[in-house]
Amino acid sequence: MTQKRILQLGDPALRQIAAPVENFNDPDLKTLCDELMDMMLQAQGVGIAAPQIGVPLQILIIASRPTKRYPLAPELAPVLMLNPSFNLTEPELIKDWEGCLSVPGIRALVPRHLGLQIAYQDLNGQPRQIQLSGFPARVFQHEYDHLLGMVYLDRVENNRDIVAESEFFKLIAA
Repeated sequence: MTQKRILQLGDPALRQIAAPVENFNDPDLKTLCDELMDMMLQAQGVGIAAPQIGVPLQILIIASRPTKRYPLAPELAPVLMLNPSFNLTEPELIKDWEGCLSVPGIRALVPRHLGLQIAYQDLNGQPRQIQLSGFPARVFQHEYDHLLGMVYLDRVENNRDIVAESEFFKLIAA
């Protein structure tokens, strides 16, 4: 497999709808998932989706933890999800700050649901479930949007909610 890169806003591949993973016996599937994990960790991300590296499959990883990009993030061990779906457990919408590896240098206030019950398949195709709330639920919804061909800026309610990342760090330091 050739080395992939994180696609940037404007690349048409980011706007494609991802297809379900059907062949869990594909030897390239584990390699792809390992590559996704490595790229997310290297970029100091708390999540990543396969469409962000030009692979239109329903694969995402969430890995909430404090990083340089998200110093206040809670700890959650990385979770690899294939073919995820969700139901709302806490439908209230809360605005909070998001950024994206595919949209560097910008942060925005984005409304997201507070809590979710998520069903997905693991790397072996086995069904799994997880309940998330708060920041990890936000990360999941952000990555899930990538599977729909969306980026977080599509969810911003007001352009005044978009700031340069340098200004974001001033805001959270105050």
